[in-house]
Amino acid sequence: NYRIVIMMNIKVANSYNKEKVLEIVDSFGHSGKTFWKKRNTIKVFDIGDEKWNVKSFQVPHLINRFAYKYVRKSKARRSFEHAEILLKKGILTPKPIAYIEYSELIGLTNSFYISKNLSYDFDFGALLNADFADRENILNQFTEFTYQLHENDIHHFDHSKGNTLMCRLGDDQYDFYLIDLNRMKFEEMTYEKRIDNFNRLSLTDGMIEIVGKKYASLIDQDTQKVIADIKKSCEKFHEFTRRKGRWKK
Repeated sequence: NYRIVIMMNIKVANSYNKEKVLEIVDSFGHSGKTFWKKRNTIKVFDIGDEKWNVKSFQVPHLINRFAYKYVRKSKARRSFEHAEILLKKGILTPKPIAYIEYSELIGLTNSFYISKNLSYDFDFGALLNADFADRENILNQFTEFTYQLHENDIHHFDHSKGNTLMCRLGDDQYDFYLIDLNRMKFEEMTYEKRIDNFNRLSLTDGMIEIVGKKYASLIDQDTQKVIADIKKSCEKFHEFTRRKGRWKK
């Protein structure tokens, strides 16, 4: 008789208990508070004095199942390892706790990334509201945060409106936390890559003016050129997504 052999690969941060991590993953299907459920599912668990954010990645299609086991790292593993690198570089992200991969001979099946749940005030998407309090100051600080990513050779391909979480510190200062980390590359950020890294943020023309002016001052470039280049990149990306949507329909 054919018997499926399930293999497990697990990595747990030093200060956390492996058995507790396994217990949470084993109970994922019937416990925890669901925070997000689309392609992937995110649940929050109360663990002692902490809350854990547990992300279950969608089972990949056959080709990617093979690839994630034998060719390249899984999304869960990349999320964990990228979080560790970001923290070493001084970039904030929710504290990584563990990743777990389950696989069969043919390839990866289920995978999980666990991090400490962050209690945040708002995400970048809130700034699309032109009346949002302290908006221009926040946009300027966010631009400085993006500049620090680029200066640290961090290319976050999902640098979009929902993937930077913000915490108020007082005195009109904010902390910025990067999430959704699996699509990331550590490489030198050329001018073109820096400009294109703004195009997934759904920036309005007014926001582009603020962001472009600040970013130009940080990289010592002509303000109007930077603003024009960001706007052009945003328009090009929006046209691409429209064409992609029509193609899917």
